[in-house]
Amino acid sequence: MITKRIIPCLDVRNGRVVKGVNFQGLSDVSDPVELGRFYSENGADELVFYDITASSEGRKLFTDILKKVASTIFIPLTVGGGINTLDDFERVLAAGADKVSVNSGAIKNPKLIEEAAKRYGDQCVVLSADVKRVDGHYHVFAKGGREDTGMDALDWIKRGADMGAGELVLNSIDTDGVKQGFDLEMLRDVSEIVDIPIIASGGAGGMQDFVTLFQTLPKVDAGLAASIFHFGEVRIADLKEELHRNNITVRRI
Repeated sequence: MITKRIIPCLDVRNGRVVKGVNFQGLSDVSDPVELGRFYSENGADELVFYDITASSEGRKLFTDILKKVASTIFIPLTVGGGINTLDDFERVLAAGADKVSVNSGAIKNPKLIEEAAKRYGDQCVVLSADVKRVDGHYHVFAKGGREDTGMDALDWIKRGADMGAGELVLNSIDTDGVKQGFDLEMLRDVSEIVDIPIIASGGAGGMQDFVTLFQTLPKVDAGLAASIFHFGEVRIADLKEELHRNNITVRRI
Protein backbone atom coordinates (compact mmCIF):
# COMPACT_ATOMS: atom_id res chain seq x y z
CA MET A 1 0.00 0.00 0.00
CA ILE A 2 1.26 3.48 -0.89
CA THR A 3 2.35 5.55 2.10
CA LYS A 4 0.14 8.60 2.58
CA ARG A 5 1.92 11.91 3.11
CA ILE A 6 1.15 14.71 5.57
CA ILE A 7 2.28 18.11 4.29
CA PRO A 8 2.20 21.44 6.14
CA CYS A 9 1.95 24.53 3.98
CA LEU A 10 3.73 27.83 4.58
CA ASP A 11 1.88 30.69 2.89
CA VAL A 12 4.45 33.48 3.00
CA ARG A 13 3.78 37.19 2.56
CA ASN A 14 6.39 39.88 3.23
CA GLY A 15 8.65 37.31 4.86
CA ARG A 16 6.06 36.01 7.31
CA VAL A 17 3.76 32.98 7.34
CA VAL A 18 0.12 34.07 7.08
CA LYS A 19 -3.26 32.32 7.01
CA GLY A 20 -6.77 33.32 6.02
CA VAL A 21 -10.20 31.90 5.18
CA ASN A 22 -11.29 31.30 1.56
CA PHE A 23 -8.01 32.97 0.53
CA GLN A 24 -9.12 36.21 2.25
CA GLY A 25 -8.40 38.05 5.53
CA LEU A 26 -4.76 37.00 5.94
CA SER A 27 -3.31 37.23 9.44
CA ASP A 28 0.27 36.86 10.68
CA VAL A 29 1.27 33.47 12.06
CA SER A 30 5.02 32.91 12.41
CA ASP A 31 8.54 33.06 11.01
CA PRO A 32 8.86 30.63 8.06
CA VAL A 33 12.37 29.49 8.97
CA GLU A 34 11.42 28.55 12.53
CA LEU A 35 8.17 26.93 11.43
CA GLY A 36 9.86 24.97 8.64
CA ARG A 37 12.47 23.62 11.04
CA PHE A 38 9.76 22.63 13.52
CA TYR A 39 7.84 20.64 10.91
CA SER A 40 10.98 18.96 9.60
CA GLU A 41 11.82 17.78 13.10
CA ASN A 42 8.29 16.72 14.03
CA GLY A 43 7.16 14.24 11.43
CA ALA A 44 6.11 16.18 8.32
CA ASP A 45 6.73 14.19 5.15
CA GLU A 46 7.22 17.23 2.95
CA LEU A 47 6.87 21.00 3.15
CA VAL A 48 5.18 23.40 0.74
CA PHE A 49 6.34 27.02 0.57
CA TYR A 50 4.16 29.53 -1.33
CA ASP A 51 5.13 33.16 -1.86
CA ILE A 52 1.44 33.97 -2.12
CA THR A 53 1.61 37.55 -3.44
CA ALA A 54 4.44 37.15 -5.98
CA SER A 55 2.09 36.62 -8.94
CA SER A 56 -0.44 39.29 -8.01
CA GLU A 57 2.36 41.79 -7.35
CA GLY A 58 4.10 40.86 -10.60
CA ARG A 59 7.46 40.07 -9.00
CA LYS A 60 9.81 37.13 -8.59
CA LEU A 61 9.71 34.86 -5.58
CA PHE A 62 11.76 35.90 -2.54
CA THR A 63 14.66 33.45 -2.66
CA ASP A 64 16.53 34.82 0.37
CA ILE A 65 13.89 33.49 2.77
CA LEU A 66 13.56 30.32 0.73
CA LYS A 67 17.28 29.60 1.06
CA LYS A 68 17.06 29.96 4.84
CA VAL A 69 14.09 27.58 5.03
CA ALA A 70 15.72 25.03 2.72
CA SER A 71 18.95 25.04 4.72
CA THR A 72 17.18 24.12 7.97
CA ILE A 73 14.92 21.26 6.84
CA PHE A 74 15.61 17.64 5.90
CA ILE A 75 12.41 16.80 4.03
CA PRO A 76 11.40 17.46 0.41
CA LEU A 77 10.46 21.08 -0.28
CA THR A 78 7.97 22.25 -2.91
CA VAL A 79 8.08 25.94 -3.76
CA GLY A 80 5.67 28.17 -5.69
CA GLY A 81 4.78 31.77 -6.35
CA GLY A 82 5.76 33.94 -9.31
CA ILE A 83 7.03 31.00 -11.37
CA ASN A 84 6.69 32.17 -14.98
CA THR A 85 9.78 30.94 -16.85
CA LEU A 86 12.37 28.18 -16.90
CA ASP A 87 14.77 30.72 -15.38
CA ASP A 88 12.41 30.94 -12.39
CA PHE A 89 12.57 27.15 -12.08
CA GLU A 90 16.34 27.30 -12.17
CA ARG A 91 16.53 30.07 -9.56
CA VAL A 92 14.18 28.33 -7.12
CA LEU A 93 15.83 24.93 -7.50
CA ALA A 94 19.23 26.55 -6.94
CA ALA A 95 17.84 28.08 -3.74
CA GLY A 96 17.05 24.63 -2.34
CA ALA A 97 13.67 23.55 -3.69
CA ASP A 98 13.16 19.90 -4.63
CA LYS A 99 9.98 20.52 -6.62
CA VAL A 100 8.52 23.65 -8.21
CA SER A 101 4.83 24.51 -8.13
CA VAL A 102 3.29 26.37 -11.07
CA ASN A 103 -0.09 28.06 -11.14
CA SER A 104 -0.63 31.51 -12.67
CA GLY A 105 2.53 31.25 -14.77
CA ALA A 106 1.31 28.01 -16.35
CA ILE A 107 -2.13 29.50 -16.99
CA LYS A 108 -0.47 32.33 -18.93
CA ASN A 109 1.92 29.96 -20.72
CA PRO A 110 0.86 26.30 -20.59
CA LYS A 111 4.01 25.27 -22.47
CA LEU A 112 5.93 26.09 -19.28
CA ILE A 113 4.76 22.76 -17.82
CA GLU A 114 5.96 20.78 -20.84
CA GLU A 115 9.27 22.64 -21.11
CA ALA A 116 10.03 22.29 -17.38
CA ALA A 117 9.12 18.59 -17.37
CA LYS A 118 11.49 17.95 -20.27
CA ARG A 119 14.34 19.85 -18.64
CA TYR A 120 13.96 18.81 -14.99
CA GLY A 121 11.76 15.71 -15.12
CA ASP A 122 8.05 15.22 -14.42
CA GLN A 123 8.73 14.63 -10.72
CA CYS A 124 9.97 18.21 -10.36
CA VAL A 125 6.87 19.90 -11.81
CA VAL A 126 3.87 20.34 -9.53
CA LEU A 127 0.67 21.81 -10.93
CA SER A 128 -1.12 23.84 -8.28
CA ALA A 129 -4.77 24.53 -9.12
CA ASP A 130 -6.86 27.00 -7.11
CA VAL A 131 -10.42 25.92 -7.84
CA LYS A 132 -13.81 27.34 -6.88
CA ARG A 133 -17.36 26.54 -7.88
CA VAL A 134 -18.96 29.19 -10.08
CA ASP A 135 -22.56 28.63 -11.17
CA GLY A 136 -22.19 24.91 -10.54
CA HIS A 137 -18.94 24.54 -12.46
CA TYR A 138 -15.34 24.24 -11.28
CA HIS A 139 -13.38 27.33 -12.32
CA VAL A 140 -9.61 27.84 -12.18
CA PHE A 141 -8.52 30.97 -10.31
CA ALA A 142 -5.21 32.76 -10.80
CA LYS A 143 -3.07 35.24 -8.85
CA GLY A 144 -3.50 33.63 -5.45
CA GLY A 145 -7.20 32.99 -5.89
CA ARG A 146 -7.96 36.60 -6.78
CA GLU A 147 -8.83 36.25 -10.46
CA ASP A 148 -11.43 33.98 -12.06
CA THR A 149 -9.93 32.79 -15.33
CA GLY A 150 -13.24 31.33 -16.50
CA MET A 151 -11.37 28.14 -17.40
CA ASP A 152 -12.95 24.78 -16.65
CA ALA A 153 -10.82 23.28 -13.87
CA LEU A 154 -11.20 19.65 -14.91
CA ASP A 155 -10.12 20.41 -18.47
CA TRP A 156 -7.15 22.44 -17.24
CA ILE A 157 -5.96 19.84 -14.74
CA LYS A 158 -6.21 17.05 -17.34
CA ARG A 159 -4.26 19.18 -19.79
CA GLY A 160 -1.57 19.94 -17.21
CA ALA A 161 -1.13 16.25 -16.40
CA ASP A 162 -0.93 15.37 -20.09
CA MET A 163 1.76 18.03 -20.62
CA GLY A 164 3.99 16.52 -17.95
CA ALA A 165 3.05 17.76 -14.50
CA GLY A 166 4.13 15.00 -12.14
CA GLU A 167 1.92 15.94 -9.22
CA LEU A 168 -1.18 18.01 -8.50
CA VAL A 169 -1.97 20.20 -5.51
CA LEU A 170 -5.73 20.74 -5.61
CA ASN A 171 -6.64 23.80 -3.56
CA SER A 172 -10.37 24.13 -2.93
CA ILE A 173 -11.09 27.82 -2.37
CA ASP A 174 -14.58 26.87 -1.20
CA THR A 175 -13.26 24.93 1.79
CA ASP A 176 -9.98 26.81 2.44
CA GLY A 177 -9.61 27.70 6.12
CA VAL A 178 -13.21 26.73 6.91
CA LYS A 179 -12.13 23.61 8.83
CA GLN A 180 -15.16 21.56 7.85
CA GLY A 181 -13.26 18.85 6.00
CA PHE A 182 -11.58 18.41 2.64
CA ASP A 183 -13.58 18.99 -0.55
CA LEU A 184 -14.27 15.32 -1.21
CA GLU A 185 -16.59 15.95 -4.15
CA MET A 186 -14.03 18.05 -6.00
CA LEU A 187 -11.22 15.65 -5.17
CA ARG A 188 -13.25 12.67 -6.37
CA ASP A 189 -14.08 14.37 -9.67
CA VAL A 190 -10.42 15.21 -10.28
CA SER A 191 -9.11 11.78 -9.24
CA GLU A 192 -11.29 10.20 -11.92
CA ILE A 193 -9.55 12.05 -14.77
CA VAL A 194 -5.83 12.01 -13.83
CA ASP A 195 -3.38 9.34 -12.71
CA ILE A 196 -0.71 11.59 -11.17
CA PRO A 197 -0.39 11.92 -7.38
CA ILE A 198 -2.98 14.27 -5.88
CA ILE A 199 -2.39 16.41 -2.80
CA ALA A 200 -5.64 17.53 -1.17
CA SER A 201 -5.60 21.11 0.13
CA GLY A 202 -8.25 23.19 1.85
CA GLY A 203 -10.61 22.40 4.69
CA ALA A 204 -8.82 20.23 7.25
CA GLY A 205 -10.22 20.93 10.71
CA GLY A 206 -9.04 17.91 12.66
CA MET A 207 -7.54 14.44 12.50
CA GLN A 208 -10.79 12.79 11.44
CA ASP A 209 -10.81 14.84 8.25
CA PHE A 210 -7.58 13.14 7.16
CA VAL A 211 -8.95 9.71 8.08
CA THR A 212 -12.09 10.42 6.07
CA LEU A 213 -10.04 11.74 3.14
CA PHE A 214 -7.84 8.67 2.78
CA GLN A 215 -10.57 6.13 3.52
CA THR A 216 -13.05 7.73 1.13
CA LEU A 217 -10.60 8.55 -1.67
CA PRO A 218 -7.74 6.04 -1.65
CA LYS A 219 -6.39 7.57 -4.89
CA VAL A 220 -5.50 10.78 -3.03
CA ASP A 221 -1.83 10.57 -2.05
CA ALA A 222 -1.43 13.35 0.52
CA GLY A 223 -3.22 15.79 2.76
CA LEU A 224 -1.99 19.37 3.03
CA ALA A 225 -2.98 21.78 5.78
CA ALA A 226 -1.83 24.99 7.39
CA SER A 227 -3.70 26.56 10.29
CA ILE A 228 -4.45 23.37 12.27
CA PHE A 229 -0.72 22.64 12.30
CA HIS A 230 0.44 26.25 12.72
CA PHE A 231 -1.76 26.87 15.76
CA GLY A 232 -1.07 23.52 17.42
CA GLU A 233 -4.60 22.21 17.02
CA VAL A 234 -3.23 18.98 15.53
CA ARG A 235 0.25 17.55 16.10
CA ILE A 236 1.56 15.65 13.09
CA ALA A 237 2.84 12.80 15.28
CA ASP A 238 -0.63 12.40 16.82
CA LEU A 239 -2.26 12.57 13.41
CA LYS A 240 -0.03 9.80 12.09
CA GLU A 241 -0.81 7.60 15.07
CA GLU A 242 -4.51 8.12 14.40
CA LEU A 243 -4.08 7.27 10.73
CA HIS A 244 -2.09 4.16 11.66
CA ARG A 245 -4.88 3.07 14.01
CA ASN A 246 -7.25 3.36 11.06
CA ASN A 247 -5.06 1.10 8.90
CA ILE A 248 -3.80 3.96 6.76
CA THR A 249 -0.12 3.55 5.89
CA VAL A 250 2.06 6.51 6.96
CA ARG A 251 5.69 7.16 7.73
CA ARG A 252 5.94 7.34 11.52
CA ILE A 253 8.64 9.08 13.51
